[in-house]
Amino acid sequence: MFDWTENRNLTLLADFYEFTMANGYLEEGLEDRITYFDLYFRKIPDNGGYVIVAGLQQLVEYLKNLHFTKDDIEYFRNKNIFSDRFLEYLADFKFECDVWAMPEGSVAFPNEPLVIVRGPAVQAQLIETMALLTINHQSLIATKSSRIVRAAKGRAVMEFGARRAQGADAATLGARAAFIGGVVGTSNTLTDKQYNVPALGTMAHSWVMMFDSELDAFKAYARAYPDDCTLLIDTYDTLKEGIPNAIKTFDEVLKPLGKRPKGVRIDSGDIAYLSKESRKMLDDAGYEDCGIVASNSLDEYTITDLFDQGAKLTSFGVGERLITAKSNPVFGGVYKLVAIEKEGKIEAKIKISENVEKITTPGFKQVYRIYDRSSHKANADLICMHSEEIDTNEPLEIFHPVYTWKRKTFTNFYVKELLVPIFEKGQCVYDLPSLDQIKEYCVKEVETLWEEVKRFEFPHIYIVDLSQKLWDQKEKLLHNRD
Repeated sequence: MFDWTENRNLTLLADFYEFTMANGYLEEGLEDRITYFDLYFRKIPDNGGYVIVAGLQQLVEYLKNLHFTKDDIEYFRNKNIFSDRFLEYLADFKFECDVWAMPEGSVAFPNEPLVIVRGPAVQAQLIETMALLTINHQSLIATKSSRIVRAAKGRAVMEFGARRAQGADAATLGARAAFIGGVVGTSNTLTDKQYNVPALGTMAHSWVMMFDSELDAFKAYARAYPDDCTLLIDTYDTLKEGIPNAIKTFDEVLKPLGKRPKGVRIDSGDIAYLSKESRKMLDDAGYEDCGIVASNSLDEYTITDLFDQGAKLTSFGVGERLITAKSNPVFGGVYKLVAIEKEGKIEAKIKISENVEKITTPGFKQVYRIYDRSSHKANADLICMHSEEIDTNEPLEIFHPVYTWKRKTFTNFYVKELLVPIFEKGQCVYDLPSLDQIKEYCVKEVETLWEEVKRFEFPHIYIVDLSQKLWDQKEKLLHNRD
């Protein structure tokens, strides 16, 4: 399995205040205080109904590789603000935290912990930036990919966005996340090499323009790739030249070899109209099995519109709007202190804000998903104290954490714990699944959602409630009651 951190140390990829706070903790003798941090998000991108969790593998690799080099320590020394004790601490640094997380490919909802970190204050604080960076980015792209794949209604979607991504890691890991979300492959060759996401692609317009004629270009390509021949037909005139030349190439190059064309690609113009006309021409020529690929600034909304207009398309190449999640390019995950330990006892902490949605939920937690025993559909999630257990033999009443009169009782149900152990005292205890396994798990997770939750416009708001014990704890801290 490819290690994203191999041959590079990312320990300093952290906000500078992580280090100024760490130095301060040591000065105050708080470096060994046990803390609890939650990583979660508040809003679903694109006002959607769910999020796909991704990026855990890269977080695990980063945590396994946490260390400070001599050059790192000299860098801090030269800042002239850090104590010698802090520099000595970095020289002997060893990651010793406990980590729980939702597995990659999981479906998640606002305010649920995706990752929980328990450990010494300096260590748990230090990893904030990278934990957010990896989970925020890949969850964003996996979620966008899932939406686009659903819009394609069973047609294959390919990720074609490397050249528009914000940097090499965004292109490569973004394609990985897109694969989790459901695409069949990527234009990014490096992602294939590192993560076994199939590299796909045929030709650019420059190939066609390199030859004396479009027909010469098509024939040359067909001779080179007779078993995988997809021709780009919109360089000059799609219907007057592109499709006729493609058909002539199929007749004169592939047919004598006993080969069939794989497809044609349309990258510009009125794709709905061009695909319908191309389909007729291909069918009339005896190439009913020849696919038609669309590319060019596509997303879930344009793909939906194309189908509404009767487009005859068999697959899609989606670029910039997927790899950048253009319609909503920020996944607002946050990393918040929710508890500390004093004398072996957990003391819950809360952040209060005038902005109600920014008030944190205090304490060490677990998240349970409640499934209907008959349909196996997910009906609600319940955020609980970590020590709580749910008795599935008894009716379970849950209530809205703000509008507490809104209540629902489940009787024929079962539950699943969503957060699983990843690290124990700094040692990884989680077997990282293959990317194919993650993708398969994601498919199954999405299938547990009701169709109403998966709508693009005004989806049903999935229920995420607090247990009575957790709600009581939050209310107590909000109102400073003993």
